[in-house]
Amino acid sequence: MADLSSLLEARYGTTSSGSAAPPAASIAANLTLQTLLQHKSVRSFLPDPLDPGTLEILTAAAQSAATSSNLQTWSAIAITTPSLKSQAATLCGDQAFIRAAPLFIIFCADLARLTTTCAQHGTPGTGLQFLEMYTMAAIDASLAAQNATVAAESLGLGACYVGAARNRPRELASLLSLPPRVVALFGLAVGRPDPGAPPATVKPRLAQDEVVRRETWGQTDESQQKKGAANLAAYDEALADFNTKQGRGDAPAWTYRSAHRIATVESLHGRDIFREVLEERGFKLR
Repeated sequence: MADLSSLLEARYGTTSSGSAAPPAASIAANLTLQTLLQHKSVRSFLPDPLDPGTLEILTAAAQSAATSSNLQTWSAIAITTPSLKSQAATLCGDQAFIRAAPLFIIFCADLARLTTTCAQHGTPGTGLQFLEMYTMAAIDASLAAQNATVAAESLGLGACYVGAARNRPRELASLLSLPPRVVALFGLAVGRPDPGAPPATVKPRLAQDEVVRRETWGQTDESQQKKGAANLAAYDEALADFNTKQGRGDAPAWTYRSAHRIATVESLHGRDIFREVLEERGFKLR
């Protein structure tokens, strides 16, 4: 088992001043921490089908995630048929790794089930018309998917999230025959990593003090702005070091890439219509 210090060093990378990782303190590594800290997106899969029962185990893990008020406002569609998976891949950014993965799971926000329970018990379901319920469903689906991902990785499988499931939401809803008040949020490609492909590696993340504040946010004064700028500069450096080691020394800086990823409507890759689609599919945003 890898020691905690090396796991943290891989997760936070290095800068000119050395490791950007926080100190490991006296906490000992365990298999759960190792699985979580070694997460990476896998996009090269063997075509072999998964062992019988794998989907059921991943589903059980997903359903073991927390769910607000036990309302369980998510559903998933597991796709293994190559022809259907290929059509879904076309709508999800036309990414080849989706076709290669033996399993592609589409996680959905699902208020249709609660619509049914309201009809059964003669209640108006007024709460379903508010943004809160869509937000709850999106959170529930995300928690479930993360549990499924950790479970898959604990089994030696690889996985990659696919946000491009929101690129063409109307067409994907039609392909999957989604009922009203159900919308696809993201996909998850799952399979055995291809040992013949370049191995996926742990990508550095932002420094902890950039994403976690203690007790309150604090005042956004000049000193905090300088600290934030220094954190982003250090992360640009850590990610540049990572990219260079991966043979991608010409990759743009994270701050540059991030700014351009949200620069225009076009850079949203079709997702600018998602609010309209939510309304069309019965998700009211009052």
